[in-house]
Amino acid sequence: MSGSTPLQLFLWVGLPYLALGIFVVGHVWRWRYDQFGWTSRSTQLQERRLLKWGSPIFHYGTFAAIAGHVIGVLIPESWTHAIGIPENVYRWFSAAAGTLAAVLVIAGVVVLAGRRLLVPRVRATTSPVDYVALILLLIVILTGVAPTIFVNLFGHGYDYRSTVAPWFRGLFTGSPDVHAIASAPLIYQIHATAAWAIWMVWPFSRLVHAWSYPLWYLWRPYIVYRSRRAVPPPEPGTSGRRWRKIGVPY
Repeated sequence: MSGSTPLQLFLWVGLPYLALGIFVVGHVWRWRYDQFGWTSRSTQLQERRLLKWGSPIFHYGTFAAIAGHVIGVLIPESWTHAIGIPENVYRWFSAAAGTLAAVLVIAGVVVLAGRRLLVPRVRATTSPVDYVALILLLIVILTGVAPTIFVNLFGHGYDYRSTVAPWFRGLFTGSPDVHAIASAPLIYQIHATAAWAIWMVWPFSRLVHAWSYPLWYLWRPYIVYRSRRAVPPPEPGTSGRRWRKIGVPY
């Protein structure tokens, strides 16, 4: 890391570790002192029609984007070469899959963000930290979609696995390659910085619901539902407790 400027050291070493620390400590604090607030704060009661379409599209697109980041950033380029995947094949596959994920994410965000901003009852339940998380999420999406479509799919392509990926993997071994990420295009740097900002906001927003996936549904007992035929209530004097004179015991 010699020769790096103080700003580069802060952005590519200090900020990531600060974000990781806040991410871990913030979740511990939130779980200990705000378990009743550990929720997505669902607005389904306020509006259902748009939520029914926007939420699944956004979540499926997000899962696909996360899988793409795992393959592209965490798996070294030498590993894909070792199993016989040429770089041009990998680039076209990642660009096509990334574009599909981007389309889903953008469609989901348009529906959900529009719903949150334009439906008064949903907007009334939105807190300031929700707006901060939404803005950061939009920055991450736009700076991730733009190079995927316009650089890797329709452009000349950019091998981020030789700059961004080594720096990111180095964070977990204590030796981040600052010069590698500093030489990456600006849009990749903004994408990474906004992602770390989301990590810092995450424990204090409704994003914590991502860790509350109900896995216990897999082994819980079945809930048995029985149909019941609607029967009108008995009229007075037609049941076992008929009308009787005053003073006469039942």
